[in-house]
Amino acid sequence: PGRWGQSSREQIAMLPAVLRAFRGRLAVGRTVTELMKAQHPEEPHWYLAVIGSDPSVRGGGFGQALMESGLLRCDADYAPAYLESSNPENIGYYERFGFRVTGEIQLPDGGPSLWPMWRDPR
Repeated sequence: PGRWGQSSREQIAMLPAVLRAFRGRLAVGRTVTELMKAQHPEEPHWYLAVIGSDPSVRGGGFGQALMESGLLRCDADYAPAYLESSNPENIGYYERFGFRVTGEIQLPDGGPSLWPMWRDPR
């Protein structure tokens, strides 16, 4: 909860995944992070940074269970929630949980878009 931010320790722990995701292009990774920060809300909220499921178990309700669990915590705190969807096909999925698109982040070098999404407190 609160605002987005990572400690130096958390950033170092994530470095191997970032290097894999951006194939060693740290400058691109840094640019993507700055674009995301620019769109990220200042208002205190829960940030649902990453959610996914193994393709072999998709459709089994695991993603829904993760979302519901996280949103129950948000609702218990009467806190808004924020996420970015990297797949336009998932926007409707997140809308079912009460999220709405608040913008679009175009990634550099012809990369895909991200759609920031916000859910008001309940």
